[in-house]
Amino acid sequence: MNIDAFLPIALDLTSSLVAESRYQRLLSAIMSLIPCDAACLLLWDKGILKPVASQGLVPEILGYRFLSKDHPRLELICQSKGPKRFPATSQLPDPFDGFVNGEETLTHKIHACLGCPLKISGELVGVLTLDAFDPKAFDLLEDGLLEMLGALSGATIRAAQLIEALEHRINHHGVVTEELLRAAHVRSGGDILGVSPAIEQTRQDLDLAAQSDLSVLITGETGVGKELVARAIHWQSARRRKALIYVNCAALPEALAESELFGHTRGSFTGAERNRAGKFRAADGGSIFLDEVGELPLSLQAKLLRTIQNGEIQSIGQDKVDTVDVRVIAATNRDLKLEVEAGRFRSDLYHRLYVFPINVPALRDRKDDIPLLSGHFLDKARRRMALQPARMTSALRRALCSYSWPGNVRELENLIHRILLKAMFRQKDRPTLILGAELVDFELNHGMSSVPDEEPEIRLTEESKLSLGDAVDAFKRKLIEERVEAFSGNWAAAARSLGVHRGNLHHLAQRLGLK
Repeated sequence: MNIDAFLPIALDLTSSLVAESRYQRLLSAIMSLIPCDAACLLLWDKGILKPVASQGLVPEILGYRFLSKDHPRLELICQSKGPKRFPATSQLPDPFDGFVNGEETLTHKIHACLGCPLKISGELVGVLTLDAFDPKAFDLLEDGLLEMLGALSGATIRAAQLIEALEHRINHHGVVTEELLRAAHVRSGGDILGVSPAIEQTRQDLDLAAQSDLSVLITGETGVGKELVARAIHWQSARRRKALIYVNCAALPEALAESELFGHTRGSFTGAERNRAGKFRAADGGSIFLDEVGELPLSLQAKLLRTIQNGEIQSIGQDKVDTVDVRVIAATNRDLKLEVEAGRFRSDLYHRLYVFPINVPALRDRKDDIPLLSGHFLDKARRRMALQPARMTSALRRALCSYSWPGNVRELENLIHRILLKAMFRQKDRPTLILGAELVDFELNHGMSSVPDEEPEIRLTEESKLSLGDAVDAFKRKLIEERVEAFSGNWAAAARSLGVHRGNLHHLAQRLGLK
């Protein structure tokens, strides 16, 4: 027997094959080594032998299951310490009689039978069977070579099982990760809410950025929702099944910032008791969100530039340079151009980050979105606290829309929570909580004209001679004109703010003589 024929089996152990391919290639190699008419590889599972590959047997054999105790030959193979030969005169029934390919074999009994128990560390993982019509087909085979063949076959089975288990875990973890990311995206606010032209432009820029792997720099005041935009970009990108790692650059102590981002080796500095991978390694394959990137010390900006340019990172105390595939999304409330002019931010790093800039408008520049945002925060807070339905009075809505909101969307959300808590304690027995302007903090009311909490009284004059239908049309006409003007002639935005389909709004405008 040519021992070089074992080489393909050994090489297959290190190849990235699916289990079925591994099993079939194994049997093909075995049949090239040992002349026989049929071969079958069966996996062991708690007393049941399941055929996973066969050569020379009818195709339907793969659908059979063999209970070892019902098949004496298979039972003896499983219990054997090494290869098991059955003499041609054996009266034990052969489980594969009548299953060899070719109609002429339906009534022809197999004469030579050989079986090898396949074990790993003494544990049975499967059985290999060889059958031949020639009674002397296996007489000259050496047990040592058969044991080697059995060991390689067992290793092939274990490799296939481990790869299958690993692939299953990877797929499972991928699904779990995607669901966790989806849940985090929803918890963080989900979609970018708003119908104003300013936020619509931000949403369009976001959609474009998500389709590429370019670095993104998100600018805007504190509290406008820069993190929400970053999460939306990652969620809509091709990297959404990988991690989005958040780093608050303003909260990084300068002495530990390099270790936090790029990692360190054990003993590289005082307190480094174990190896640390760093945020960029954790984000490999995904995205990293560098919030308040303008706060990074100059000493670290050069290393960050190298990572963005070449994907290279080097841990503290490590000579080796590693590479990572990370998309950088940065955000700042500073004017980085002014920071560059002042020498506090590297010009080359600024240009590396400013590949795809996105500005998130301040809330005072998108006041048309305040009622929508208020309703969203109110409903979310009410459900979180398991409260009864709640609604705002028109006076409260006017108060919210007349404020300058220096804290932007975050300030609005916090205020809605406070108002809801106040209403909960003052109106415990009401089926619906009524949120009025009197619940607003003093700071919010300061500098604003007094806002009555009652709905405005409608007074009719002697000149009011319009019919109900004409009055309704006049009201619609005036409202549409005002809304279209407010959105600078953008009919699509006006339609969204009015809660109607754009096509329906155009038809209504034509009927009312506005177009």
